[in-house]
Amino acid sequence: MKFEAILFDCDGVLVDSEPITNGVLRDMLAEQGWHMSVQACMDFFVGKAVIDERARIEAETGKPLTPEWMADFRTRRNAALMAQVQAIPQALEAVAAIHAGFGGRIACASGADLPKVLMQMGKTGLLPYFEGRVFSGHDFPRSKPHPDVYLAAAAALGADPKRCAVVEDTVTGVTAGVAAGATVFGYAPQGDGRALLDTGAVQVFHTMGALPGLLIG
Repeated sequence: MKFEAILFDCDGVLVDSEPITNGVLRDMLAEQGWHMSVQACMDFFVGKAVIDERARIEAETGKPLTPEWMADFRTRRNAALMAQVQAIPQALEAVAAIHAGFGGRIACASGADLPKVLMQMGKTGLLPYFEGRVFSGHDFPRSKPHPDVYLAAAAALGADPKRCAVVEDTVTGVTAGVAAGATVFGYAPQGDGRALLDTGAVQVFHTMGALPGLLIG
């Protein structure tokens, strides 16, 4: 087998959460005085932790990014996700096939906070495939684009990171997977995925249904 284990990102790879999260974020930033479209919000924030962009948010709004604001954002975001989030098309079937093909040696390594990741995966039916093997970059000193969360996921599976495949959809995530020494596959449902290839992904695919064929063999 080409790989010892498969490590998945969550948002944008397993669950279609980014438009929902960024819709809430756009609205809350507008309330603070920073106005932009949902697409512009996604272009800037996807692949990044909101808190890591404190300086830009404070510069645009002229107001401090307080712990209370962050708590309110997470509450409103989670309520919207709980009501609306769905699995990425064909993700459930792809994960089931890969889980079976690798004897359960798969993990989720997300840059998002763990409660959000677990809630989304539970809501979409993905959690049984990843139970006990879900990792958050928030639990390490450095989140993506640093490799820490991927290295931790590989270690938990007893796998050499260099013999792991990583599935990512953002430049930030691909950077993290490459830094971990893994082989990165880029999911690009729209566009040619050139930015992912330029960052170090070995291959780009456009539907989750194609993924098992790339990994199992």
